[in-house]
Amino acid sequence: MTDAPASAIARASRRRSLIRLMSGFGPAFVAAIAYVDPGNVAANITAGAREGYALVWVLVVANTIAALVQYCSARLGLVTGSSLPELLGRRLSRRSRIAFWLQAEVVVAATDVAEVIGGAVALRLLFGLPLLAGGVLVGAVSLLLLAAQRQRGQRLFEGIVVALLAVLTIGFAAGAFAGSTDWGGVAGGLLPRLKDGGSVLLAASMLGATVMPHAIYLHSSLSRDRHGDPGDRLRSLLVVTRWDVVVALALAGAVNIALLVVAAANLQGGHGTGTIEGAHAAIIGALGPGIGVLFAVGLLASGLASSSVGAYAGSEVMAGLLKVRVPLLLRRAVTLLPALVLLGFGTPPTATLVLSQVVLSFGIPFAVVPLIRLNSDAALMGEHVAGRALRVAGWIAAAVVVALNVLLLGITFTGAA
Repeated sequence: MTDAPASAIARASRRRSLIRLMSGFGPAFVAAIAYVDPGNVAANITAGAREGYALVWVLVVANTIAALVQYCSARLGLVTGSSLPELLGRRLSRRSRIAFWLQAEVVVAATDVAEVIGGAVALRLLFGLPLLAGGVLVGAVSLLLLAAQRQRGQRLFEGIVVALLAVLTIGFAAGAFAGSTDWGGVAGGLLPRLKDGGSVLLAASMLGATVMPHAIYLHSSLSRDRHGDPGDRLRSLLVVTRWDVVVALALAGAVNIALLVVAAANLQGGHGTGTIEGAHAAIIGALGPGIGVLFAVGLLASGLASSSVGAYAGSEVMAGLLKVRVPLLLRRAVTLLPALVLLGFGTPPTATLVLSQVVLSFGIPFAVVPLIRLNSDAALMGEHVAGRALRVAGWIAAAVVVALNVLLLGITFTGAA
């Protein structure tokens, strides 16, 4: 007779523990939006259409690196009470700070280009809007989202972003389960290989799309601002943060793999699938108009959410490195201009998206290397200094990124591709 009540009490305790754990979720889901932005769509669809399932392993490696560095960023913010840009701003000379900020701004600009163009493409697919008009609309909606964040607080902003994340997950994953996916081929794609220069370029763009420098800078701010001064809650908050990152990045990784799988199963060798518009048409032909609409809605949600997160990150980078805080809405309006100019000149959207991700891949070491060094600084982190396993994993991740970029540079300048 006593076993049943004891069992019920244990279940209730587990539910309360799970609720407490999930109540701390949020910052990693905002950061995860950066990992499923329109640049991911372009890079992963291009990779699947050209290489089939062969580059699945790149996404697995990239997502593992992403989870590692996002956790390091979040724990840095919690332990020190400062963001990564702020800590760098205190340690660098004025000239170094400006140089570091300039490369970070290039990264943020490349991100913004991808997000606005992706949203504009989605609006053209759904409603036939001209790309320039679509870009203006995406920028206007992202301004509203940022206004909500400033006026109503981070919790509301997190809620909106998580809702958009749910929409884009359904939109992008639907095709993977509606088509004739070769799951054996997916498993074979876990074997690391790069057959030629074109594969390296795609791998670099996928890495740049999956490991996002601006999200690394931002996550430290998100965790600090969400939890405030943790006090004696720090150890438990680090556990919550670890699970927040694992769940959010696992979701983002699954979406990225689903995009590649859809392209490999339905678009490989198909005419016109080298662009998002062509891929959308091919998806409709292979899987029906319903899946095509879901794909376009997912792309729109991706562009809207990631555009707002990117502008938020740019503001934090500028404030931390230059000690100048430009009003977020003004900054958003200014950084919208390069994307609108490119749309106005008619640059090919998908090719621009893929190249923007290659630019992002070159910014990753500038974020990852200082992040690992700061996490390994005992004077800064105290008892929460990174252990040997975390340090080794972090330096391996940085080495992988640098090696891939050096290889990409060699191919680019020797014409080996």
